[in-house]
Amino acid sequence: MTSASDLAALAALLADETRAAMCLALLDGRAWTAGELARHAGVAPSTATEHLHRLVEGGLLAEQRQGRHRYVRLADDATAHLIEDLAARLEPRPAPVTGLRAATASAALRRGRTCYDHLAGRLGVALTDAMTAAGMLDQDGGFALTPYGKEFLASEVGIAPDRLRATRRPLARGCLDWTERRPHLAGVAGARLCETLLERRWVIRIGSGRAVRLTPAGGDALASLGLAVVE
Repeated sequence: MTSASDLAALAALLADETRAAMCLALLDGRAWTAGELARHAGVAPSTATEHLHRLVEGGLLAEQRQGRHRYVRLADDATAHLIEDLAARLEPRPAPVTGLRAATASAALRRGRTCYDHLAGRLGVALTDAMTAAGMLDQDGGFALTPYGKEFLASEVGIAPDRLRATRRPLARGCLDWTERRPHLAGVAGARLCETLLERRWVIRIGSGRAVRLTPAGGDALASLGLAVVE
């Protein structure tokens, strides 16, 4: 049984701005080195190492080593959901104007981004809405992939049926988008759909961060499948 002290200890892990910045960066679903996270958070490598040790010990991050390099990533999709959900509960505020590059990056994240392993931002929400309107998702009955949705993803998008089976994570789950304040598709189906769209280059990454965009070919392909998406 979870105790109050356990809950307080978990909250304390994210109560530090440096650790929070690291966790937000890791929402891109990729593994980062301690040095990369130190530069991202603007702290010394030794300071970053201390924070990462606490996050790994607290169960929010998982560590893996490859040769001499140490990488960390979010522990699992439930951790990503926790961080994204907390961010969505904050009142949005205009990002400080620090230059054209920062403003452009912020706008790109709002248009489309990855949230751990699924699509978010206006793109993710628009695709979720299109799937709902087409009868592939049922948002009234608790956010579920319909039988037609499963058939469509298998036959039209090319996702093998055995890759659309719920495991420890649900097949479909609504994830509250922190910029749009509306749900986008997460869970196994959201992950497989994001993976497939990136592989087909219907959606591509912008730079090395979380931002993504729908390509003209991707927009045409989705529209031909009855999923017209307006970002």
